[in-house]
Amino acid sequence: RIFVLGIGFFTLCFLMTSLGGQFSAKRLGDSPFTIRTEVMGALESRGLLRRMSDMLEMLMKRMDILARLENSTDLHKGDEARFPLDRFQPAAGLMERIQAIAQNVSDIAIKVDQILRNSLLNGKVMEGRRDQCEVPRDPKYPDCAGKVEWMRARWTSDPCYAFFGVDGTECSFLIYLSEVEWFCPPLPWRNRTVAVPSPPPKPRAQAAFRRDLARLLELIGTGKESLSFMKKRIRHLAQQWLRAARRLEQKLAGRQRDQKQILIHIGFLTEESGDVFSPRVLKGGPLGEMVQWADILAALFMLGHSLRVTVSLKELQSYLGVPPGRGNCPLTSPLPFDLIYTDYHGLQQMKQHMGLSFKKYRCRVRVIDTFGTEPAYNHEEYATLRGYRTNWGYWNLQPTQFMTMFPHTPDNSFMGFVSEELNQTERQLIKANKVSSMAVVYGKEASIWKGKEKFLAILNKYMEIHGTVYYETQRPPEVPAFVKNHGLLPQHEFQQLLRKAKLFIGFGFPYEGPAPLEAIANGCVFLQARFNPPHSSLNHEFFRGKPTSREATGTAVFQVSSQHPYAEDFIGKPHVWTVDYNNSEEFEAAIKTIMRTQVDPYLPYEYTCEGMLERIHAYIQHQDFCTTSSAPLSPKTKSPAMQSPPSPLALSPNSTHLVWSPSAGWAPQAWPPVASLQVWVSEPQHTCTETCRRRGLVCEPTFFSFLNKEEVFLQLSIACDSTEYEMNHLYPAVAEGVHECYLQKEPLLFSCAGYNTKYRRLCPCRDFRQGQVALCRDCL
Repeated sequence: RIFVLGIGFFTLCFLMTSLGGQFSAKRLGDSPFTIRTEVMGALESRGLLRRMSDMLEMLMKRMDILARLENSTDLHKGDEARFPLDRFQPAAGLMERIQAIAQNVSDIAIKVDQILRNSLLNGKVMEGRRDQCEVPRDPKYPDCAGKVEWMRARWTSDPCYAFFGVDGTECSFLIYLSEVEWFCPPLPWRNRTVAVPSPPPKPRAQAAFRRDLARLLELIGTGKESLSFMKKRIRHLAQQWLRAARRLEQKLAGRQRDQKQILIHIGFLTEESGDVFSPRVLKGGPLGEMVQWADILAALFMLGHSLRVTVSLKELQSYLGVPPGRGNCPLTSPLPFDLIYTDYHGLQQMKQHMGLSFKKYRCRVRVIDTFGTEPAYNHEEYATLRGYRTNWGYWNLQPTQFMTMFPHTPDNSFMGFVSEELNQTERQLIKANKVSSMAVVYGKEASIWKGKEKFLAILNKYMEIHGTVYYETQRPPEVPAFVKNHGLLPQHEFQQLLRKAKLFIGFGFPYEGPAPLEAIANGCVFLQARFNPPHSSLNHEFFRGKPTSREATGTAVFQVSSQHPYAEDFIGKPHVWTVDYNNSEEFEAAIKTIMRTQVDPYLPYEYTCEGMLERIHAYIQHQDFCTTSSAPLSPKTKSPAMQSPPSPLALSPNSTHLVWSPSAGWAPQAWPPVASLQVWVSEPQHTCTETCRRRGLVCEPTFFSFLNKEEVFLQLSIACDSTEYEMNHLYPAVAEGVHECYLQKEPLLFSCAGYNTKYRRLCPCRDFRQGQVALCRDCL
């Protein structure tokens, strides 16, 4: 009997504990992804209550039978009968309690059953939808079924899907693909608030030129030698930045400028990219990229924009709002930045971690790209089909989103950097203290000197040679004993060395760095080697994989004719001499002439602080890559009713080229303004860049869309037996021998670079501001 009572008691405790666990479960509706689970849990709770009531009733019946059996036995035991009756008195009380509990449990079961019935009736439609979600067949969302199929197989491949609520059910796939991504239509049964007209956007804060760089130095941060180098450079040029900002402010005459939210992510300095530059800052490593980034930071800050600076992948993810996981999901909120300045390393990191948001927001990216990326290498499909695929490139950006250190090709935007500008007193002092027999060699790494003994011996006959080659404990063996090596010098000491020297000589590497411009600005003559044959990816490892052909033919070979093409083409003699180092007589004659030549310090305006501020201001105000533009229509897509509007172009007075007609009656909101447009036809062996340059103009790729039309050929008196639309970075063009005309099918392939002797190209040219090749006369 005691055993039976114990079993009943512990059974009751177990059942109550189980029931309590069921009641402590989550309530219905806590999460849209737990509906089915909670309903099933509630149904189990109701069944448990019923089983508990049945077990209590069975227990009570068995105890009643046991009590009757015991009473019938005790009647034959005389005086001893009272003891068992007394002994069973507590048992009778327990039975009453169990009976009361059973009744209460039965009442609870009835009430829970009523509650569940009401809940299930209210949630029946929701549960049915949850269990029976079907992939919608909507022609507006053709990829929906395929994406759902992918999610079935791969939704566990990235934790970010679970972060957004995907739990493996069909409905969670559809909710994610319709509300987080946009491959499926919205589900009609999802609770969505009625669209309320959004309030008009608040007026944007206006950018104001800054008067102090201290806050920028805080934003850059610490912890890397590269960051310390950039901060020292900014401090050194602080007064020049402040003076330049005041001059530009006066030039703009109070013009309104919206303050932009800008993220600067220097990808090559992140640990994930290797950060090979920081450890080499104090060991003679290349500093050109860090010089440029320091100047970009200073210019953006002085223009009054709001900046965030990062050299950390973790910080980049935080600023962008990247969900946890492996980067397959979109950002958790709209991108808070109007512009993002980064490099190729940062671009790769953003694509890897932004998911579909990268495609949505890539129009806001500006890529700092030292050597440039031409359209043939930028268009992924075209680069793959035509053999232009390289280690870099193929991003399908607008080519002018790439920003270069020098104006290599107008296909990209010229960002540049700055060199220190001298006042009149400093210029006179430099001229007075120049040592005509002193030369400084361009190159801080010992490997640059290897194999140059012949040139150094000739130079040593006429001049005292100085070097700034890094060494730790002893003189590098590559540097001859007659060279006075100063080791690595701080920037201001290097400037003092250049102010005394007559000649700054390069031995072919590094390519296109800032040092030659600094030397010329300090009154030096720059002597450099002419490459014969030109260096390219075919004969020089350094250029292999670079996404540019640099004035090459249709074979798209990266070619550089000298160590510093900008100095050769845009500055030239008497400040820059380019000679064949393989010709000893030419080399020696150049040195003799340079020693007798007097030059003043010279700095192109576009490399002053004011020139860079002016340029970046114009880019920020006018460049908009997020406004979509329609591709040109091919003849097959034109209907007879779609007649082309009259051409706004007209022959110039001398009938050699086309200009924007004053009588056109309209002008698009284009930048640069179309009034600066001139259309010229190239020679077969010339690129559009060269064609425009020969006429004192600059090729302007944004104008290609205005001349990519059949009637333009007629206006230029070009006979076309046939006209075709094709993807080719040399089009629009005409194959004169066979009178075949070609128009560009893919706007991303409009390019000033490249030529083929088979074609004469239609080239859009424009004027430019004195000393500022990146801007037309009315572009500021």
